[in-house]
Amino acid sequence: MLSLLASSGIAEPIYWENLGLRPYLFEIGFFQLRYYSLAYLLGVIFAYWHVSRMIKSPGAPMAQRHVDDLFFYCTLGVILGGRLGYAAFYTGGETGKPSLFTHFTPTETISWDLLRLWDGGMSFHGGVLGVLVAIAWVAWRGKLPFLRVADYVSVTVPVGYMLGRIANFINGELWGRVAGEGVRWAMVFPGADNLPRHPSQLYQAGTEGLLLAIIMLLLFWKTRVRFRPGLLVGVFTIGMGVGRFVNEFFREPDAQLAEFTAQTGLSMGQWLTIPLILIGLIVTLYAAMRAPLGSGTPRTA
Repeated sequence: MLSLLASSGIAEPIYWENLGLRPYLFEIGFFQLRYYSLAYLLGVIFAYWHVSRMIKSPGAPMAQRHVDDLFFYCTLGVILGGRLGYAAFYTGGETGKPSLFTHFTPTETISWDLLRLWDGGMSFHGGVLGVLVAIAWVAWRGKLPFLRVADYVSVTVPVGYMLGRIANFINGELWGRVAGEGVRWAMVFPGADNLPRHPSQLYQAGTEGLLLAIIMLLLFWKTRVRFRPGLLVGVFTIGMGVGRFVNEFFREPDAQLAEFTAQTGLSMGQWLTIPLILIGLIVTLYAAMRAPLGSGTPRTA
């Protein structure tokens, strides 16, 4: 069979199960340290450390005590917003009703699944809304400029996102669409079928994660963009939105939303990303048109 494939010029696909991956780092008795949980933990730790370092640079809009509060509430925002967003937009299937909100009786097979975070199911868009609420709360309590606080937080988000997508790949979940013959890195995922598919988790980790992280870090540390309130968060929003929109063409739609994708021509993730891109453009233009801080009368947004 292999000689036939070689002679025909068709590459043998990569089998995910042959990579020796497993969803947890180690287990002790009934406890498992799963990579998905580890990704969230490392993402929060990195964000806390990096923002704590960022506020030591000139012109910081907050003090360390604000950072402490910020990341407590942002962590809650990511978890609660991500889970509620998934329940609202990505469950229900053909019924159009968010099943994680409606199945609460003991006879239901997915009873109380809204609370079962360890089973997976998080929405990036819901997480973004949760973080924005957290930033708004901390900014209001501390009388801080909302846009400038959001700027500092946005620089750290792509690193956590990258770790999350790598964890998805290690778990063998959220695989891509069926790949063409020319995609030599196509993979067969055991949870899907025997067809070679795009490893879209790695596409997202590389573009929406690593590439965007490099751009955001360079903008903060190598330019004076941070003195234009809103510009960093605007660039982040555009970059994340465009990256997600493009990568959704390679990602297999959620099974319960496959018909929705076929009917509308775009996946749920793409529809939710369109307003994200528009908001990013508006915020970026707003920030670019204003005088930078320190050029005259200081302005805080």
